Amino acid sequence: MMSHSLLLFNSDMKNTLFDHHQIGVVSTFSALTNTKFQGEINALCWQRDLVGDFKEIVNKLELDENITEISVDDLCALQLSENANLARNMILKDIQLLTDFGASPTLNLLKNYERDEELDFISTDVYSFHVDRSPIETDTFLCTYYGAASDIVSNDQVQQKILIPEIRAKLQELHGGLDAEFENFLEEYFFDLHYQPNIDAKPTNLGVGHLWRLAVDHPTQQVLPCVHRAPQENEGEYRLLLIC
Repeated sequence: MMSHSLLLFNSDMKNTLFDHHQIGVVSTFSALTNTKFQGEINALCWQRDLVGDFKEIVNKLELDENITEISVDDLCALQLSENANLARNMILKDIQLLTDFGASPTLNLLKNYERDEELDFISTDVYSFHVDRSPIETDTFLCTYYGAASDIVSNDQVQQKILIPEIRAKLQELHGGLDAEFENFLEEYFFDLHYQPNIDAKPTNLGVGHLWRLAVDHPTQQVLPCVHRAPQENEGEYRLLLIC
């Protein structure tokens, strides 16, 4: 059964940023972690307003290559204005909440992810709509504090890329092995995790400041995994992202 908090917010979705049948909106971290996915809902949002100057934090952090993991010590060592300190406290609180919950949150400063350009007919990088898979019961948590935010899309608005005839034929040609081993090949190289949006698909942007929980493909999952993608970064702007 869903928590009262989720039902309350869903009954007034017109007052939220996320009026969508696959999204549940909650008001506390406890509701975010304790509410079960059910039906079409495979994304939960703890909707919040950002408080503080996150841009100052981004400007004072040092980027190493394209992605830099920022430790709590790195964050605490920054000399910040009062407004940026409010932002830092929000990040530190989120890290502590997720850690106490048993997750392993990572704070990343991002210029961009690596692009998959090896094959011209299918992409398997994080800019492609995809789902996460895990052999154990888990979910994906993420929050964008600064910069471009990720997108999600309903499962009924996408098609698994390996089921598109032209793509499947090229993958079979690439495989070149026994038909009985083809499905294992698709899983081994993560081709089966990626999706092509329909022409009329309407992705939902996750926005900044909200802490999200997305359903992952694992053996005990009762709903379809959440299809999502990393955004195209804004020119000249880094992203600050908490994920686990």
